[in-house]
Amino acid sequence: MAEPGPGPAPEFTIRVADERDLDALAGLRRAWFEERSGEPVADAGFEAAFAQWWRVELPRRTFWLAEVGSERAGYTPIGSINVVEIVHMPRPGSRGGRIGQVGNAFVLNAFADRGVPRALLAEAVEHARRRRYRRLLLAPTAGSAAFYRRAGFSPADDSLLVLDPGALPE
Repeated sequence: MAEPGPGPAPEFTIRVADERDLDALAGLRRAWFEERSGEPVADAGFEAAFAQWWRVELPRRTFWLAEVGSERAGYTPIGSINVVEIVHMPRPGSRGGRIGQVGNAFVLNAFADRGVPRALLAEAVEHARRRRYRRLLLAPTAGSAAFYRRAGFSPADDSLLVLDPGALPE
């Protein structure tokens, strides 16, 4: 568990999420979208779709959940982050290696200035160190790029390309 610096009991805790946290993570994902759109989003099937995605992705992703509260009073989820592990195929002369891609980082607006984003990212970076990833990648939003640069991320080279297969002519 991470604590936001020295001093009295932490305002929040961070832990690796598991199956029991599925509803909390889905709720945070919904809150992320609704905070950005400025209104509730009617989608009765979202939680089921999220649960299906979670089960597919869980073997290769590690999720962290930030919470406030206590064991006695209960916990409220306030943020999350995940890292997907990508294992490179070995080739002659190289045994490949692993990289991590940070994804879906989100902290409720009310907690964004309390050190929660920094603490979540620190967990992901420490995970990358422990797993001996060659790199930790992410695709920041325009609003988050400065935060990640302050945390030590730098622009990648210009060698990445993207293709939308649905946009190709038949």
